[in-house]
Amino acid sequence: MKTGMNLLLWTDHVTEAQDGVLESIKAIGFDAVEVPIFNTDDLAAYKRLGDRLKSLGLSATAVTVMGSTDINPISADAKSRDAAVAYLDRVLECGQHFGCEILCGPLHSTIGHFSGTGPTQDEFKRGVETMQRAAEKAQARGIRLAVEYLNRFENYFLTTGQQAEALVRAVDHPSFRMMYDSFHAHIEEKDQAAAIRSSAEETIHVHVSENDRGTPGTGQVAWDSFFEGLKQSNYDGYLTIEAFGLALPALAAATRVWRPLFPDAEGLCREGLAFIKKNIR
Repeated sequence: MKTGMNLLLWTDHVTEAQDGVLESIKAIGFDAVEVPIFNTDDLAAYKRLGDRLKSLGLSATAVTVMGSTDINPISADAKSRDAAVAYLDRVLECGQHFGCEILCGPLHSTIGHFSGTGPTQDEFKRGVETMQRAAEKAQARGIRLAVEYLNRFENYFLTTGQQAEALVRAVDHPSFRMMYDSFHAHIEEKDQAAAIRSSAEETIHVHVSENDRGTPGTGQVAWDSFFEGLKQSNYDGYLTIEAFGLALPALAAATRVWRPLFPDAEGLCREGLAFIKKNIR
């Protein structure tokens, strides 16, 4: 297994200002970084990032969200679905410039948008069709998609591994798979190990995230069960720490972070990586 660190702890758009962060992540011992792609216009920054990562010997994954109902893959409005595919293709283009291997996140629907009911069969069918189109774009760019299910407070379309697995199987495309996030699973799954085992064949990416979004290993996530499931499934992909702090006010508000959850970012990285390595021996 390889280890990664999500850069949303510091920024939502990586530029030369984060060079020191990248150097620190490498020095601490991570194999990769996870790059947020919310800005799809600054291609020069992503090209520069690619050169910087190559010089440091860091590989990369990426994360994005569907941040508006104007780009909703399950919308009844075909224009919204078309715009979602176009947006994801632009994100994938950005990722190409820094050697992105996997684009992950809740690619399936607009984050924070609710219909007032659970997902419908029509929404599922539209989601399948839109994700098939997105998967074709991803394959053409040499990147795999890893769809993420979220907890019920952040979306209504995919809230369990079983639902994500069903979507992956229906899309039926080699460039479309799923990911597992311990934070969301802590809320929605009855048994972390069982949930991981159930979707092992479809899972290509994992987020290591504590129940309060702070330092992994310091909270209430059932970590023994989590690592047991990974080992039983012979998972061999990235284990990427996802944590959130107060550095970005808009993101802190979106993730409901209202107080400091860890002493400092470097300490979180060191302690989090040590925790992962201790448990995957």
